[in-house]
Amino acid sequence: MSATDAALAPAAPTASESVGAESAAAATSVVAVPAVADLSAPLPWSRTVWNGRAPRHIATAPASDRRRPTWTQAIAVLFGAAALGVLAGAAIAFVRTLLSFPFMQDFLGAFPGEYEPAIAVEPGFAPWIGWQHFFNMFLMVLIIRSGLQVRTEKRPTVFWTPRGNAKGKISLNLWFHQSLDILWLVNGVIFVVLLFVTGHWVRIVPTSWEVFPNALSAALQYVSFDWPHENGWNNYNSLQQLAYFVTVFIAAPLAAITGFRMSGLWPKKAERLSKAYPVEWARALHFPIMLYFVAFIIAHVALVMLTGFLRNLNHMFASQDAVTWTGFWVFIVSLVVIAIGWVAARPLVLAPIAKVFGKVSGR
Repeated sequence: MSATDAALAPAAPTASESVGAESAAAATSVVAVPAVADLSAPLPWSRTVWNGRAPRHIATAPASDRRRPTWTQAIAVLFGAAALGVLAGAAIAFVRTLLSFPFMQDFLGAFPGEYEPAIAVEPGFAPWIGWQHFFNMFLMVLIIRSGLQVRTEKRPTVFWTPRGNAKGKISLNLWFHQSLDILWLVNGVIFVVLLFVTGHWVRIVPTSWEVFPNALSAALQYVSFDWPHENGWNNYNSLQQLAYFVTVFIAAPLAAITGFRMSGLWPKKAERLSKAYPVEWARALHFPIMLYFVAFIIAHVALVMLTGFLRNLNHMFASQDAVTWTGFWVFIVSLVVIAIGWVAARPLVLAPIAKVFGKVSGR
């Protein structure tokens, strides 16, 4: 190396300079680290757990848009109820005035509200009628309950699938509703068969055109609160007869036909049949038929209570024409059984039963 190159080259650091540089670097690094670490801040992390095939995300419940009724709405409801009461009172007064006229008295004399059946029938109610009545009541209550659940259910959580048909998957509530429908139909077929075998069909099937003026007479007497003579042990009045006939032979078959059209039992490949009987028709009829049954049950129970409660309960639940408490206590037991069925109709109880007939699964 020449003298010029040696002069231009940087001088090598001495030992003292090296120690000083390291001390300065160490001091600098010590100053960069905070004196006290912040332990409240969470450490960074990454999720390592698998969410699964159907992860559930719990979202905050949306704020409810339901508003409490205002005083104006409450007053409107009270005025509406009062208006209905006034209309009912006016109807009663009008009918009572109408029936006081001589021509209406002649009408009531000619058509008292019932007629003698063309075919003689043994009076009274056989025990099988009481059992049929109880099973029908039990099934109807659960059918209405499950039907409303199916109608209002938006996101089912439990499903039922028949064996060998994966495409037939339906909600557990719909399976319960359809199963009840089948039991109700079986009970109804047994009732109708026994009705005709024993000859008691005459009690609920009109056998004379006199049924219509007598039904009008009975309706007017009910509205006037001067009610027609009750003789249900031997013969129903004409209004009762028409109501039972419509319920058993018209409303029940329509409920079955419309329900079958909407169910999974309907043949999918029957294109001509499906076109002739669109599912929209069934949907339009099925719910109003259910409302008819609800109205019938309310009217039926009200008249049972108001037209000789104990005697009517003995007719239906004890098969005897007497004013005793036997039928009442049997009726109370039947209500307890229905209440137990109502409470038990939930997935925890229904799922093990449904597994016997198919596969039960979650979403």
